[in-house]
Amino acid sequence: MNRKVNFVCFALVLPTLAALNGCSSKPPAGESKKAAPAPFKIQGKLRVLSITGSTSDSSLNGGGPSIFVWEGRQQYRLFSRRTLNVTDEKEYIVEGIHAQKAIDEIGDPDQGKGGYPLLTSCERVVKTAWPGMSFEEVDVKAAALRGRVSRYPARPIILVTRIQAAPSKDDGTVAADKKKAKEEEDLRTVTVPADKQKALLIEGTPVQPAPLWEPAGGTIRCKVIIGSDGKISELETGAQLCEAAPWAQFRYQAPVQGGHPVKVATEVEVRYEPRK
Repeated sequence: MNRKVNFVCFALVLPTLAALNGCSSKPPAGESKKAAPAPFKIQGKLRVLSITGSTSDSSLNGGGPSIFVWEGRQQYRLFSRRTLNVTDEKEYIVEGIHAQKAIDEIGDPDQGKGGYPLLTSCERVVKTAWPGMSFEEVDVKAAALRGRVSRYPARPIILVTRIQAAPSKDDGTVAADKKKAKEEEDLRTVTVPADKQKALLIEGTPVQPAPLWEPAGGTIRCKVIIGSDGKISELETGAQLCEAAPWAQFRYQAPVQGGHPVKVATEVEVRYEPRK
């Protein structure tokens, strides 16, 4: 049975994000001339967990349950401000600010000396998503956001400005999706060495710029499952640099063994080039 919960949400017209540029101790020159980033918008299945999360998480979502939305294999944690009834396992369209992307666009002129992320950056992100708060509320929410992002920098956080139920799918589409998911689940999984699988890469690049929270970069091997369509279907590691890789952009030749589709368990080496 689907359960309904009260989740904090504030339906707003997303304000321009131009004010985010230069959110740091030293605003970069010419910030007012930069184009505003496009509003962040995703559609996926909502998951509502009965646990409320940490005290800092509660201060971001008003003490409500932990809520996530899945878009493909990517999971986003949602935080919001005003109460809204949402239903577990239903699809929703979510609009807001992707906290880590906004913080990275702001940048850090101190090159990490003040830690990641800067508190001033978190304050700017919070105030842009949810304007009109008191100084005290901004301080509390910015500190909570900084703590969450600092601990899990690669796990995307969305500060929700608008959320609505997605249009319902017809019965035929729902049945087809369930059948496809069941067929994929039942496929045999074979193990392929990393070097052999690397030669089958069609799209995507294992060389990425280092994120703001790990400016020195580095190389990491990530355990993944490749589905029968050649796309990454699962990431079998909690390493933050692995979670930061843009797996949705990777596509391999569709795996087949003995003329039948299979899933592949392998490792992908990702190299992050140092930030300049």
